[in-house]
Amino acid sequence: MNLATLDAREHAGVRLRTVAPEIPHFVEIMAAEFPAAAAVCPIVFAKNPQTGAFYAAALFGFKPGEALFAGPGDGPPPYVPLDRQRAGFYVSGENIAIDLDHPRFALSGSEGEPLFEEGGQPGPALRQIQRKLGQLVQGKLETDAFIAGLMELKLIEPIDVSLQFDDGEKLVLEGLYTVSLDTLRELADDAALKLFRAGHLQLIYAVSGSLRQIGVLAERRNRRLAAGL
Repeated sequence: MNLATLDAREHAGVRLRTVAPEIPHFVEIMAAEFPAAAAVCPIVFAKNPQTGAFYAAALFGFKPGEALFAGPGDGPPPYVPLDRQRAGFYVSGENIAIDLDHPRFALSGSEGEPLFEEGGQPGPALRQIQRKLGQLVQGKLETDAFIAGLMELKLIEPIDVSLQFDDGEKLVLEGLYTVSLDTLRELADDAALKLFRAGHLQLIYAVSGSLRQIGVLAERRNRRLAAGL
């Protein structure tokens, strides 16, 4: 990674290429993304190994290096997380930083859209990235508040995912968590109302409902195995 603080003068010639988004098997997502993610893949919680804090993630495969929406004939991914839409761009204090080694950036030539207009103002491509970064920063605050509310009510519980595939491989996914609907049903009315007013009840059901996508992903993986992919 070759990070540099984005500067209109220094990076006047940098252009943004159109490249297919690279989506790893496990991607952190924000609460506002839950409805879109739930229609495509499981949403789970995991703990940051450095801090122990919970975060929300979308599952696009069952092991590292596996991208179940990136096979031949699959077309563009049905859902691209914000974290992948901003690939190559980072928030650095009050500034934006870019990874000059990322394939999205053309450091010379005419390929792609310029990041800056002639007067040094952000071009359309960069303005869109600025919006995505803003959504990520705000989304992180909202998601952390949502998770803190779940923890306060003891609504987060571990979930073990055990799968066996047509080629005989068995996979057990550990260290994942979801929302306990049993505990949710036992909440006092005022606590449930508080979740509803905050918009958290809708997010809870999006997370819970998304677990049905585990079977869909497993079936997709079996089809790819049968096709030799």
